[in-house]
Order: sequence, then C-alpha cells, then structure tokens
Amino acid sequence: MKYRPEVRPFIAISLGFGLTVAILGYLFGVRYPWFLLMGLLIGVIGVAYMLHFFRDPDMEIPQDTGVVVSGASGVLAQVKEVYEEKVFKGPTTRISIFLSLVDVHVNRAPIAGRAHYLGYFPGRRLFTFDEKSSEVNQHNSILIEGEDTSVLVRQIVGPVARRVVYFLNPNEPVEVDRGERIGMMKFGSRLDMYFPKGDIEVVAKIGEQVHAGQSVIARIKRR
Repeated sequence: MKYRPEVRPFIAISLGFGLTVAILGYLFGVRYPWFLLMGLLIGVIGVAYMLHFFRDPDMEIPQDTGVVVSGASGVLAQVKEVYEEKVFKGPTTRISIFLSLVDVHVNRAPIAGRAHYLGYFPGRRLFTFDEKSSEVNQHNSILIEGEDTSVLVRQIVGPVARRVVYFLNPNEPVEVDRGERIGMMKFGSRLDMYFPKGDIEVVAKIGEQVHAGQSVIARIKRR
C-alpha cells in the first residue's frame, strides 16, 4: 500500500498526543502501567487511522477513451443540471461525490486533457450536503480541457476538511491522463464535476460507491 508523504506530520501529532496523555496520567496519579498503556493505545490508534486516511492505492484505469471516471472515492450523491456562471457560463451537468472520513481522499482526473489550475477560492464551511456549499464554500477549481469535452473540477472544503491540495504545477497548464492523480482533500469533503450540458451520458447510479480513477461514471457523447 502506498501512502501520501503528507501523513508524516500527522503521525508525529498522533504519537505526541498519546505521549501527552501518558504524561498527564502519570502526573495525576493514574496507577502504573495503565497511564502508559492508555497513551500507547491512543498513539497507535491515531497512527493507524492517519495511515488509513492518507493511503494512495494504485487504481485500474479504464482504457476506453470514451468514458469519464470518478474524480474522487466516495458516494455518488447527486447528478443535477445547473447553470455554471464562472467558467462555462452556461448549462452544465454537475456530478457530486461525497467523501467520508474513511474514503481514499486522493483525487484523480476524470478525463484526459490539459489541466488549468484556476485557483483557491476562500469562502464558508457549510456542510457539504448543503446545496449552497458547491458555490459558497472554500474550494480549489481545476479546468481540464479534453478532445471531446471539458470538465470543471471543484475540491470543496466542508466543516471537517481543513485543506485542499493541487499536486500539479499551478502556474501553467499541464497535460494529464485519465485517472492521473491531481490533488487531495483532507478529512472529509465533496468533489463536484461540471460538464457542458449534452456532452456526457451519466451511467453511474445515485448512491453508488465509486473509486477515483477507476469507476466509470459517464460516457462521452461523440459529436
């Protein structure tokens, strides 16, 4: 199993917290060796969770050039026709993936194409199941322009998630393959993917568990 290098400080924090509990137990007279065992248990559980959260497994990327893969691992929670006013400035199909605290949080490119990092946008921290969160919450925006369609990807921060990360060069467009790693959302989030209306046919079902870079969620309509 691969792990993101960002896990290192969180491992240190988990171990430090466990050690702090052990020291406080000793200072307040908790009978030896229970304070030591309690601190050790807390540290081990914390490290185990951080390794689980920051895991970065390899995925089997579909080779069919006509498909769209999920940009995140989680539950496909919504497919909705919306007017996207900032980038496409027109009607779009928005596919929303909700991530829990136990899902893989590494994000991948839904299609192959040229990725443009549009920036980090400050905002609120509404719960990501709130319809308004797609527009008003803090998020990263990434535009990927492919041969047959384009997709606007938004990494959206909720009340628990504290940071969204873009792995690629933010200063210039970068060519990406379908399923390539493009970023990460830390500690529970929402990923929205906007496609120009009429460009895709959604094949995944609401409530379906999907996996970033691997699960086919739509097919591109050939012009």
